[in-house]
Amino acid sequence: MAAAPVWSVDPRTGKQREQVAVEATAQEVDAAVRAAHAARDALADRTVRAAFLRSAADELKAAEGTLVEVADAETALGPVRLTGELARTCYQLRAFADIVDEGEYLGVVVNHPDDTATPPIPDLRRYKVPLGVVAVYSASNFPFAFSVPGGDTASALAAGCPVVVKAHPDHPALSELVAKVLRRAAARHGIPDGVLGLVHGFEAGVELIKHPLVAAAGFTGSVRGGRALFDAAA
Repeated sequence: MAAAPVWSVDPRTGKQREQVAVEATAQEVDAAVRAAHAARDALADRTVRAAFLRSAADELKAAEGTLVEVADAETALGPVRLTGELARTCYQLRAFADIVDEGEYLGVVVNHPDDTATPPIPDLRRYKVPLGVVAVYSASNFPFAFSVPGGDTASALAAGCPVVVKAHPDHPALSELVAKVLRRAAARHGIPDGVLGLVHGFEAGVELIKHPLVAAAGFTGSVRGGRALFDAAA
C-alpha cells in the first residue's frame, strides 16, 4: 500500500497548497533514529554544541522573511505574531548555548582521595551525560517555539542529544523548511544531517516513541496524541 501523502493546507480557505512529504513508514522512522544515534559523537564537544546552537539562531534569523511567510500560509497566525515567536525561538537557542558554555548543568562533583581516612576515600568524580536520541513532538499553535526548532529541540541538542522530530500536520511545509535550516547550521560545524531527523504521520509518531534507541521525548499537543504516546511508552 502506498504511503499516505502529507499536504500543506491553507487554513484560510481549507484548500491544499502542495504535497510536502509522505507519512513515514516504520522502516523510515528506524532509519531516522539510527542516523540520529550515529550522530551523537558529533555533539560530544561542548564548544561545538554551543556554536551549533548559535549558528542555528543566526540561520533562522537570516531566513526570517521566508519562514514567516510559509508559517503564515499554513497557520494564519499572522506575520506580527510569527515574527515575535521566531525571535523568541532564536533567543531560546542562544540561551541554551550560554548554558552549555557555562557548564553548571553538568552537576560536576569531585571527591578528592584521602588515603589517611578509614576506610580510605577513593578519587570519585560525577557528572551528567547525554541520555541519547530524543523524540520531539511539535505543537500546532507554536510552529516555531514548540516545533522543529523549539525549546525541546534546543534543550536536547544543548545536552548533547540528537533529535528526531515528529512534524505537526498543521505546518508540514514549515517543518521541512526549518529542518533544512537547522541542518545547514549543523553542517557549518561538521555535524551530520542525522543530528536532526524529521518524520511525518501519526503512526510514525507512535513508532518513534517505541524505538529502543529513543531515550526520552518532549511532547506538547492534544490529549489524543499524548494518550497514544503514553500507552505506547507504557
